[in-house]
Amino acid sequence: MARAVGLEIQNFEQVRERVCFYVDKTGFIKKWWENNDAVTLIARPRRFGKTLTMSMLEQFLSVKYAERGDLFEGLAVWEDEKYRKLQGTFPVISLSFADVKENSFEKARKQICHIIKNVYNEFYYLLNSDRLNEDEKELFRKVSADMEDYVTAGSLRELSKYLMGYHGKKVMILLDEYDTPMQEAYVYGYWEELVEFIRNLFNATFKSNPYLERAVMTGITRVSKESIFSDLNNLTVVTTTSDLYADSFGFTEAEVYAALEEYGIEEQMPKVKKWYDGFVFGKQRDIYNPWSILNYLKFRKLSAYWANTSSNHLVGKLIREGSIEVKFIVEDLLKGKKFSTELDEQIVFSQLEENERAIWSLFLASGYLKAESCIFDEETGRDLYELSLTNMEVRLMFERLIEGWFSQRVPAYNTFIKALMLGDVKAMNTYMNRTALATFSYFDTGKNPSEETEPERFYHGFVLGLMVDLAGRYTVTSNRESGFGRYDVMLEPRTRQVDSIIIEFKVHDSEDEKELEDTVK
Repeated sequence: MARAVGLEIQNFEQVRERVCFYVDKTGFIKKWWENNDAVTLIARPRRFGKTLTMSMLEQFLSVKYAERGDLFEGLAVWEDEKYRKLQGTFPVISLSFADVKENSFEKARKQICHIIKNVYNEFYYLLNSDRLNEDEKELFRKVSADMEDYVTAGSLRELSKYLMGYHGKKVMILLDEYDTPMQEAYVYGYWEELVEFIRNLFNATFKSNPYLERAVMTGITRVSKESIFSDLNNLTVVTTTSDLYADSFGFTEAEVYAALEEYGIEEQMPKVKKWYDGFVFGKQRDIYNPWSILNYLKFRKLSAYWANTSSNHLVGKLIREGSIEVKFIVEDLLKGKKFSTELDEQIVFSQLEENERAIWSLFLASGYLKAESCIFDEETGRDLYELSLTNMEVRLMFERLIEGWFSQRVPAYNTFIKALMLGDVKAMNTYMNRTALATFSYFDTGKNPSEETEPERFYHGFVLGLMVDLAGRYTVTSNRESGFGRYDVMLEPRTRQVDSIIIEFKVHDSEDEKELEDTVK
């Protein structure tokens, strides 16, 4: 009998006790332990099992679960007696920043302090022991949602000290979704303040903490070392291009087929592969995101489950406000094409508006793009990555994102499409004048908006909208060389029953051009 599919169950103990569907990823524990790294940072896209893995790791290591070896019976890690003896033998500090999604620094800071306070509450028994002196107990009580910065910075290191004194062993620290506050800080404009706050906390916790045995952090991105990991030389970073732990997060193709077989729907594998395959970690290809597979197993319906679990606000912002070149690349990606670029996997959020490589690195880390191949240039010493959209689910997400720009801001967008198909130039011109005046600023809200770039930013965003609406009937391209010049938009019909269309946009300058004919000339 097939196991029940439990969605949104992030606790390993609950998954095992309820006999929910679970793909055995306990081999990660053995690999991680044998690598013997002091601090490990693992970057994977959202909904790839990071939180469940951290729960699994906590319950394997923590003294609180010393009598719960039954949770691991029958799994890969339990086959080795060495690891059976290791289970439940360490004090563990476990926390998550997944819910720190505030629109101001003050709120984010308070939320982080509140999370640390809750961690302290788990170990309140320390206050009643004779292992803490009066000064330590006083500092313990100072930890609160409103604690001062110096208390916050050293809070996890001090807790490590208290736990080591009580249990006689150094501490394991697990921090899930460490970069969620960083992404929100970029979107809402309090990046610099949060960076300083987090840097002080991380340095005390992971760098200058003599009571730390090992630590694991997870997130989506690898935030730049200069931002929050300054001088943290004991950090091992695992990104989507790393071979380490390549099959430990997400489902392999063999695991997906076995899952479909368990539920008697293995004949659906080709469709499932078309929709959800495509993620690449290191040299490991054909990785599927677990969230979509679990939903498919439960509802037996193909849908963009993973892509719809986020507002994709940051992605939309970077494309919408990006340069013309960014829009060209998105245009090609939507047609199934690839493009080559250098990558810097150390994401510097403050550079996203100025450095296009940072944009593509973020998209790769987030799972929207996959690295088809990597070529090392011996002369320059640089890696050149060939990138494409990950799969059909992601392509649909991008299309809906672009449709949303126009459906939300300009309800009459479809009116323009109808006028275009009918050849009604007057109606098209009326629509474009009205829309351009209302929408230029929406598509050009970066740091350095200008009159020169506003029309081009808008028109190329508009072309992306045309691509989505007319993709079934036309091949849409923009601003490409043709003859002795460049056209603005070309619509090439996929069948011979309809006309081809070439559109040239001109902005009328009423001061220098008396008539529209002068503008055209």
